[in-house]
Amino acid sequence: MKKITEDLTFDEMSAVMSEILNGKHKDEELAEFLGDLSCKGETDEELRAMLTKMNQYSVNIDPQCHGNLIDVCGTGGDNLQTFNISTTASFVIAGAGGNVAKHGNRSVSGVSGSADIFEYFGFDLSSKPWIVEESIEKIGIGFMFAPTFHPAMKNVAPARKLIGKRTAFNLLGPLCNPAKVRHQMIGVFADKYIERIVRIMQKNFSDTVLAVRSDDGMDELSTTSKNKACLLKNEEITEFIIDPSKYNMEKGNLSNIQISTKQEAIDAFAKVLNNTSNKTMKEITILNAAGGLLVGGICDRFDEGVELALETINNGNAFKKLKQFTKENNALDKLEEFE
Repeated sequence: MKKITEDLTFDEMSAVMSEILNGKHKDEELAEFLGDLSCKGETDEELRAMLTKMNQYSVNIDPQCHGNLIDVCGTGGDNLQTFNISTTASFVIAGAGGNVAKHGNRSVSGVSGSADIFEYFGFDLSSKPWIVEESIEKIGIGFMFAPTFHPAMKNVAPARKLIGKRTAFNLLGPLCNPAKVRHQMIGVFADKYIERIVRIMQKNFSDTVLAVRSDDGMDELSTTSKNKACLLKNEEITEFIIDPSKYNMEKGNLSNIQISTKQEAIDAFAKVLNNTSNKTMKEITILNAAGGLLVGGICDRFDEGVELALETINNGNAFKKLKQFTKENNALDKLEEFE
């Protein structure tokens, strides 16, 4: 591969990505290319070209639902070992009437990834795309396992391991949802990407996007600090601060949302949904669910999303949604200890 010394145009990067996703380059060459790209700093056009190609090479689904398709996810890499906040929030959103097309993988930087949670509660990660489509249509939530829906990424995985640090693909993973979601909340690992991600997604035909990062480094909304946010809505982009104290939430401690085993991750997830978790876990889930409800158009304002998410946990609808999901996947026995 040619060494990068200057920015590539959209078309140039598109051509390179086609070669990458078709496995045309040796792992060492690709690792060097990605490392050079990272050192140079990826431009918005380079990232958009990479994203466009990843979408072209993915396996897509098209669920037919009343209302918008929603996704809530983070780029990962904050290394804070928190429970699966966005996955938990996704079931609250679905419990409040949203349609969630969740997209994820096993954990890379944490103890447990979204795939680990869905798998534990009965979902077969090797499920055919039409099964995921049907799950979203019937239950209001479905899970797309990244390796199944992005088969061409197998040509990138060895090079990413060789580099051993973040590359553009860490940023792009959450953006290339195979259900072509246009209403999304995205947590990012660095402040410099908050507005950039929103503008890239706007050019990529997204409708409503909320990019967030907590002041203490989480790639999602947190009650342990204030949060920076950038929202694309009605073709306008606004930047603002989300302060949990404005929604009568207590300032949380990071230790109250951290886990060290997969079982602890499973317990935290289920206990939030059945309203028996600690307060910090519950409130941080509510905050993130509110973001999803806002981008999905279920609520017009963030404070309305907070109220609806709280109500959805308190009235049992969040846990009912998990129960419906496990029943459809023949795994009701997994819920016995939480009822």
